[in-house]
Amino acid sequence: MTNAHSGAPAAAGALSSARHAGQVPLRAVAVLACVFVAGLFVAGFDQGHLFSVFQGAAAFDAAFLHELTHDMRHAAGLPCH
Repeated sequence: MTNAHSGAPAAAGALSSARHAGQVPLRAVAVLACVFVAGLFVAGFDQGHLFSVFQGAAAFDAAFLHELTHDMRHAAGLPCH
């Protein structure tokens, strides 16, 4: 099947304007990397640090995010005791 105006195959124009299946947008990789780093901090290293901005020293005793992600921390192999 050819294009009526140029005589070129119809699929050639569609392929030239389409993104290749193997390419991943750099912006998507950057966003996912930021989400991963933030999630790693929250799940693995936060012992009240995030809420200490609002709650002060009491946040270190409560450690809300630590308790919320406690089982996930063990499943991921992160020590917390």
